[in-house]
Amino acid sequence: MKKSIAVLLYCCIISLGVKAADDTWIRINQLGYTPTSVKVAVWVSKSNDKIERFELIDASNDKAVFKGKAGKPFGSYGPFLQSYRLNFSPFKEPGKYYILAGNVRSPVFTIDNDVYKGTADFTLRYMRQQRSGYNPFLKDSCHTTDGYTMYGPMPDSTRIDVAGGWHDASDYLQYATTSANATYHLLAAYRDFPGVFSDAHQANGLDGVNGTADVLDEARWGIEWLLKMHPRKDWLFNQLADDRDHRGMRLPSLDTTDYGVGPGKGRPVYFATGEPQGLGKYKNRATGVASTAGKFTAAFALAAKIYREKDAAFSGLLKEKALSAYSLGLQKPGVCQTAPNLAPYFYEEDNWVDDMELGAAALYELTSDRRYFNQAYRYGLKEKITPWMGADTARHYQWYPFHNFGHYELAAQAGSKSSKEMTGFYRDGIEKVWKKGRANAFYRGVPFIWCSNNLTTSFAIQCFLYEKLSGDKSFEELAQANFDWLFGCNPWGTSMVYGLPSGGDTPVDPHSAFTHLYKYPIDGGLVDGPVYGSIYKNLRGITLYNPDQYAGFQSDLVVYHDDHGDYSTNEPTMDGTASLVYLLAAKESGSGEVNALKKK
Repeated sequence: MKKSIAVLLYCCIISLGVKAADDTWIRINQLGYTPTSVKVAVWVSKSNDKIERFELIDASNDKAVFKGKAGKPFGSYGPFLQSYRLNFSPFKEPGKYYILAGNVRSPVFTIDNDVYKGTADFTLRYMRQQRSGYNPFLKDSCHTTDGYTMYGPMPDSTRIDVAGGWHDASDYLQYATTSANATYHLLAAYRDFPGVFSDAHQANGLDGVNGTADVLDEARWGIEWLLKMHPRKDWLFNQLADDRDHRGMRLPSLDTTDYGVGPGKGRPVYFATGEPQGLGKYKNRATGVASTAGKFTAAFALAAKIYREKDAAFSGLLKEKALSAYSLGLQKPGVCQTAPNLAPYFYEEDNWVDDMELGAAALYELTSDRRYFNQAYRYGLKEKITPWMGADTARHYQWYPFHNFGHYELAAQAGSKSSKEMTGFYRDGIEKVWKKGRANAFYRGVPFIWCSNNLTTSFAIQCFLYEKLSGDKSFEELAQANFDWLFGCNPWGTSMVYGLPSGGDTPVDPHSAFTHLYKYPIDGGLVDGPVYGSIYKNLRGITLYNPDQYAGFQSDLVVYHDDHGDYSTNEPTMDGTASLVYLLAAKESGSGEVNALKKK
């Protein structure tokens, strides 16, 4: 997408702030801050200047309303030589403000209880737009002939109806592992924060009221596809389509990719065998089925509990599917990775006990059968900390999901002997990230791997859940810093969510056919996020098509580009957006206070 000079100028004003210096900026959360939350801006400079104080200025009259000390200098980070954290948390008066430090001022931002209002619903727009089968954004259908089986107990190319679900990202592959995780997050958001969500859409995603919260409509869209991917108690499918999809940008309704059976005549659906798969040059390293089966179990079991009073028959079916999926996980422990074909890239998931822990915990909540609690507890002891926490890098989706909801579900059981242990595991993981993050002004301890924004979102959720369980506010500022990062308090000064906030500096040229070819908005989509410069330099097929408006903020450490040619940092993902739905619902419900969580 070619930006006009006017748009570039606007982005510069929003991103850089109105300032007298050419080498210094103040980064803020563009969504704003609630009166009682931690409120921190980050001052960064390409010179080695130092500051001692800053002022919070009322934007309506340009008068100072708060004066604070800049605190300690954090030194260099990325492209900057000097940086400070400017903490104005004591100030609680609603209004519009900017920060002034020396000759540098920040963009205007809001302090108000309603700054997060409607944001969780906004991100659901992207989920609806990702629907396969009937797509309500396009008001058209796609991929209705899916699919034909591979690797299953039936003859290859056997036809089976697996149409539906969500496209994984800007490509049109569909993965059970990300879809099940996304479904669980949507269901948990509805369970924990029901008052946040509105009813403005029908079950098919079109405008209209149907008596059901939109987030539950979206979760059910995911559940219905998962049911197709687990059609019998001994059948489980893991993936629909493969990287033969990657043949240029087009709308899903115009997808005529030929998978060997004729253009548009269906895509392969991969049976979960527990063994390495790949129909072309490259293969994965699968060792089992449990990583996928555990995710299916958790989604089905939570859905069964939610629908118990709404639709008893549907709830009964979901319970049956949860039990059969869990049984498959017990039979074939190990990881069920996604299958590559033409390129060596796939979701390299290397852990699975976290998935079985959450599945067993969800079954315990559904059935009250103590056996499932005991099994979940044993699984929880096998992976106390999600392994990316504290690591400098990881392979793509190597440890997934990016936080372990199972620890929370076990710890939240009243009187549970495991509560203290599981809560402690959460703390230990947070401490590992904090050990790295405390050294820089952005409190950044999350590694810059592919989908770093997804990790950031999950880490903020883990901090939220930990505080809910423990009442310990030690990591409150760290959690807020990770949330702020997603909405502009980062080296580039940009939000990582398309269209949020309205009028802010947000992605305009993501790696998406919707935006690139047709100028359609992809409201609410969370883009992958920044990656290490070393990763970016070694990826295949990346070309920047427009001048980089963030060129001055790139570094050998980390890069981010708002350019459709950069699929590594600027492609939105369905599962990351679903996790963000949960995080924004948590922030919106009770203005982010931990007592907002309505548990079970």
